Amino acid sequence: MINCDLGAEETIIEKLREIEQVKEVFGTIGTHDLMVKLEAENFEKIREIASNIPKIEKIRTISTLIKKE
Repeated sequence: MINCDLGAEETIIEKLREIEQVKEVFGTIGTHDLMVKLEAENFEKIREIASNIPKIEKIRTISTLIKKE
């Protein structure tokens, strides 16, 4: 889940969709501005991607939830 600068949602969504492991991304109403679903072959790859997401311009904070299958 992502919090970003006001009005930056669409630009961030476009950048996130360029990441191969991003399966879904959409705007939300409430505590967070965006929600992103990632799928990868292992936890380490998810951690790598999640640690790079905050580097996208105009992202303020992220929160992660991990579902193991």
